[in-house]
Amino acid sequence: MNEQPIIEGEIVEDRALAVRDRDRALTVGEVANEYARAAVFDDFLSGKAANTIRRHHVDLTTFADYLKEATATKKKPEGDFGSADDFQHTPDAWQGITWGLVESFKRWLLGEGYAIGTVNLKLSTVRTYAEQARKAGAIPQQEYALIRLVKGYTHKEGRHVDEKREAQGQPTRRGSKKAEAVKLSEKDANKLKRLQTEKRPQGQPNTPQGRRDALLMSLLLDLGLRVGEVAQLKVTDFDLKEKTVKVERPKVDLIQTHALGGDVWRAVKAWFDSGDAPAVGPLLRGSHKGGALTDPGMSARAITGRVRVLGEAVGVEGLSAHDCRHYWATAAVKDGVNAFRLQQAGGWASMVMPQRYVEASEIANEGML
Repeated sequence: MNEQPIIEGEIVEDRALAVRDRDRALTVGEVANEYARAAVFDDFLSGKAANTIRRHHVDLTTFADYLKEATATKKKPEGDFGSADDFQHTPDAWQGITWGLVESFKRWLLGEGYAIGTVNLKLSTVRTYAEQARKAGAIPQQEYALIRLVKGYTHKEGRHVDEKREAQGQPTRRGSKKAEAVKLSEKDANKLKRLQTEKRPQGQPNTPQGRRDALLMSLLLDLGLRVGEVAQLKVTDFDLKEKTVKVERPKVDLIQTHALGGDVWRAVKAWFDSGDAPAVGPLLRGSHKGGALTDPGMSARAITGRVRVLGEAVGVEGLSAHDCRHYWATAAVKDGVNAFRLQQAGGWASMVMPQRYVEASEIANEGML
């Protein structure tokens, strides 16, 4: 069988077509890469809760403030660094950010008097967005690898850092956040979360405002909810037949179902049975100084203020919603709840905080006497 001869011109043409197809594929791929790079930050933020995005913005504002100060004082090479909005939404804003700047940011935070936990949190946010910038091609891979090595402080390291700061007369905590939780006794906790009765004269008065306050405090003290979680509870979150409540936990992106029993169930039942609860919408109501309830809804700030007032009424100064969560966790550990169950019930993302409560409750010489 005779084969057709291959003409040299046909070979050249086939090669030219192959090269053209390859170049076209590369062009399509490059365009896809550009779209992907541009969408990195948007994709990242789309999966985050609103509270998380706001916290990140605060942290990035601090980072932007540091960069402006560093540039103004000539501590770092001059550069046109952007705002917090730029760092949160624009990959190109991260061009020029190096591991040295991130390392210096960590030391700057200490000098500004930020608490160790806050330093670690802000540093973590910067590293997180640096990773997104690396994906978008704004930070070279090698530079990002060095940025990842800029770590926060362990609990032990943080203690040593604070000791040195104190010795040098430097502040170790910035703002009004307390270094330690206000400790509540069980007796005071009961006064805060229970309604008054003939057999129990101490507690919240059996009035609309008193029933609201008993409900508020029992949610904090018996369920250990965060102030923001209480503020966003709705009437429809409660199943009175099943004695449960669904709690949205934006901080850890969870929706949990909690059983209602004891004081918290009695407070919930009194709130609904009395007709104080709104028909729809937010669970709680605000109130006037005279005690009359207002429209549905209490902000986290309003709840914080009310907790402080109620604490002062039982002789506890400076009480906060977080102190109530601390009381709940400590009481749970004393009742034998292990760290894993505490993590689940408290809505923590890791075992770090639950384990601290467990360790703090341990008796060092147990079984030795």
